[in-house]
Amino acid sequence: MFDTNVDQDNGFAYLGIDGSPGSPLVRMLMAPWIEPGSAPGYELCKLIYSFHPLGPVLTDAPITLAQSQEREISVPMVGEKRLVAQFQREWTSISKVGATVVLHNLFKTSRIYGIASLAVGERNKNPAEPLDLATIDKSDLFFNVLDPLNTAGSLVLNQDPNSPDFLKPKAIYVAGQAYHPSRTHTKMNEQPLYIDWTSSAFGFSGRSVYQRALYPLKTFLQTMITDQMVTQKAGLLVAKMKSPGSFIDNVMRTMAAWKRGTIKSGVTGQVLQIGVEEEIETLNMQNLDKAAMFARDNVLKNIASATAMPATLIRNETLTEGFGEGSEDAKKEAHFLDWIRTDMQPAYEFMDRIVMRRAWTPEFYEALCDDYPEYKNLNYETALHEWMRAFTATWPNLLVEPDSEKSKTADVQFKAVIAMVETIGPLLDPDNAAELMSWAAENANEREELFGSKLNLDIDKLKAHLAEKAEQAAAAVVQPEEGEEPAKPKPFALAS
Repeated sequence: MFDTNVDQDNGFAYLGIDGSPGSPLVRMLMAPWIEPGSAPGYELCKLIYSFHPLGPVLTDAPITLAQSQEREISVPMVGEKRLVAQFQREWTSISKVGATVVLHNLFKTSRIYGIASLAVGERNKNPAEPLDLATIDKSDLFFNVLDPLNTAGSLVLNQDPNSPDFLKPKAIYVAGQAYHPSRTHTKMNEQPLYIDWTSSAFGFSGRSVYQRALYPLKTFLQTMITDQMVTQKAGLLVAKMKSPGSFIDNVMRTMAAWKRGTIKSGVTGQVLQIGVEEEIETLNMQNLDKAAMFARDNVLKNIASATAMPATLIRNETLTEGFGEGSEDAKKEAHFLDWIRTDMQPAYEFMDRIVMRRAWTPEFYEALCDDYPEYKNLNYETALHEWMRAFTATWPNLLVEPDSEKSKTADVQFKAVIAMVETIGPLLDPDNAAELMSWAAENANEREELFGSKLNLDIDKLKAHLAEKAEQAAAAVVQPEEGEEPAKPKPFALAS
C-alpha cells in the first residue's frame, strides 16, 4: 500500500510503501515546493542524474550520439597516414580512457549542473603556472573534470557590463588552488543571462538541462507509480458471491474460504464450478489505459519541449527509417546533433592542441625524416607548425546515404567520367591522353560501391604505348601520288 506523508522537519512530502520513508529522490521531487518554474539545486541535479530514469537520457544521450562517429582527421602533408595514425594513437591514450571519454564527461557534467571545467595538471608541478606546450610531450599529464562544487566561488562570472570579461569564465580555483587559464577549459550549458543566478552552478552562469523540465520530471515519477499499481492490480480477480446471510457459522466460513482458494489456484485445463448467480471477473481498467498513456505521452512531450530535444531521443525510440533514409524525424535529430557538435567544437580544439604536441614529438619527427627525406630541409619546430596549420578534423554527415543510393550516385558519376574520356580523349596528344586515362582510373578507384578492386595504370608505359600507336597510325596514312588529286571524303552518313 502506498502512503503519502509529510516530513515535518523540512516540509518535503514523500511517498513510501506501508508508511516507510521514501528515497531521497522521491522525498525531493515529490515535495510540494516544486511547481512550474522551480529551479533545481546542486544536490537535486545530482539525484536526478543518479536515480531518475530520464536523468542520463537528457544529459548523456545527445553527447553519445554526437560522438558516435569518429572525426575525419586530415593532415595534407608528406606522410599523412603516419601523422594521422600517430595523432589517433595519442588521442585514444589520453588519461588511459581516451580524449573522447574525457570530453564526454565534461559535456555531460555541464548539462547536469549548467557549468563544468576541464583542468590539465602535471604531476609535481604547480597548476598556477602556464602550460608549457614545448615540453608537454615529456610531462606526466592528468585531466580532471570539475563540477560547480569543486570550483565554487571562482565561476560566479563578472556582472559588470563595462568589463572585458563580462559574463565570461576566467581562471578557476579548486580547494584554494589556482589554475592558470592555459590549463583549463570551461564549458557552460547555454549562455549566461545578466543577473540570473543558477543554483545548481553556484553562479551567474549557464543552467542545468533539468531546470525547465523539473516539474514534468516530477510528474514522470507519478506515471511510474501508476505503472506499478496497474501491474499489481492487473491480476486481481473479483468474485461476486452470494452472501450466506447474517448468520455465518464455522462451516459456512470454511466453505467460503475454500471457494476463494479454489478460484485463486485454478489454472488452464481445470474446471471451476460456481453458483448461477455468482460471477468472477478482473478489475475493469478499460478507461485507465487511454488516460494513463495520454498522460505519459504528454509528460514526455513536455520534457522534450523543456529541453529543446527531439522527443524520439527522450523516448529512446528507434527511428522507423533510420538516419540514412532522410525521414523528417531523422532530419530533426541530425540537425539537433549537428548543433551539439558545433557547441562541442571549442573543447575539441583545446584538446587537439595538446594531443598534437604530445603525438608529433621530436622522436617521431626524426623517424619520419628517415622515410621522407623532404623533411630533412625543415627543422622540427617548422615541421610541427606546418602540420598543426594543415590539421583539420571534420565530423561525418549523420544523414548517411544507404548503400542502394550510393550505388546509384556512383553509377551516374562514373558514366560522366566515361563521357569525358570519349569526348575529349580523341583530341589529345599521347601525353595528355595518358593523363586523362590516369584521371579516369583514379575516379574509378573511388567508386568502391561499383568495383571491388582498384585499377593501377603504369603512366609511363601508357604514354609510350600511345605515342607508338600514334606513329603507326601516321605511317599507315596513304599519301597521294605526285600530281594526283586526293579523293573526296565520303559523306558522314555513308562513312562506316
